Amino acid sequence: QVQLVESGGGLVQAGGSLRLSCAASGGTFSRYSMAWFRQAPGKERDFVAAISWNEPNTYYTDSVKGRFTISRDNAKNTMYLQMNSLKAEDTAVYICASKYGTWDIHAIKYWGKGTLVTVSS
Repeated sequence: QVQLVESGGGLVQAGGSLRLSCAASGGTFSRYSMAWFRQAPGKERDFVAAISWNEPNTYYTDSVKGRFTISRDNAKNTMYLQMNSLKAEDTAVYICASKYGTWDIHAIKYWGKGTLVTVSS
């Protein structure tokens, strides 16, 4: 059973930056594709970015391309999301997710509980 724990959320002004982390345990991290989703208040959960188990394949939703960067450190069993040029509309709970093997948004098996990012305008 894989456990995912997010950290790094907080309050930031528009235009600022934050780096989120997702620490994984309970599985062979290097064999898992990893992803970030987010859920804004009163809205559905949306895909943000993903990174395949066999880098360098990465995927982003259009609204964050050029501003967010997903990465992973297999030695530390940790995935990151570097978020720059933050906007008020980026405010959400950011949730870590994973699946074994090739990335497939429809086959996610493990979810974290999320970390809150609030961007003030």
